[in-house]
Amino acid sequence: MPYDPSTCPSFAVTVDLVVLTVRRHALCALAVRRGEPPYQGRWALPGGFVRPDEDLEAAAARELAEETGLRAHETSGQCSGAHLEQLATYGAPERDPRARVVSVAYLVLAPDLPAPTSGGDAQTARWAPVDTLLSPAEGPARGREHSSSLAFDHERILSDGVERARSKIEYSSLATAFCPPEFTVGELRRVYEAVWGVALDPRNFHRKVTGTPGFLVPTGGTTTRQGGRPAQLFRAGGATLLNPPMLRPEI
Repeated sequence: MPYDPSTCPSFAVTVDLVVLTVRRHALCALAVRRGEPPYQGRWALPGGFVRPDEDLEAAAARELAEETGLRAHETSGQCSGAHLEQLATYGAPERDPRARVVSVAYLVLAPDLPAPTSGGDAQTARWAPVDTLLSPAEGPARGREHSSSLAFDHERILSDGVERARSKIEYSSLATAFCPPEFTVGELRRVYEAVWGVALDPRNFHRKVTGTPGFLVPTGGTTTRQGGRPAQLFRAGGATLLNPPMLRPEI
């Protein structure tokens, strides 16, 4: 069908960011409280409109910095040393009351990130457990902060991002994106436990991740930062797939 400006509606394009990290043994997402309408005062994912001279990745990096103070440099799937990938596109006609808006969502995974600082049109920025952000309000006892769901369709976007992370660590090396450059098997196991929300058998987990060729590479060092006896340090190897996969335990 040829292009006809008279029949093609105008669209705005935004980027939304699902930024996940593990803090205090829980899977947490970055949330901002909106300082402007629509949904003023509601929690939302960081993001905003794409400028005419920007590509999508540059817009995602800019919005992350403006609304949270976290710096991103998009290069070959890396965002300040973190994993960055395009998640999905959302374009329901009524998803934004201001106009017809199509959003391209990005998933960012990183080790324990610093406390964010708010900016742009965000009043407050914080890390929150994903279970809290995805839980429905349960009456006035929850208080104003939890009195409503996420703004726009961000609950769906966050849910999709969390499920992407949970499913991909079954068969890929994605879980190492939540770890520092050098980590122990115990620290990696706690990432799986936080993302999946289940406890794993330490011996079976150790046998699986150290028995997969190229998944983990010993660094030659040890650490006692977790307490107890010195634990061997590893780094992520070149293998990108777990074969056979480490299936999520059923809850």
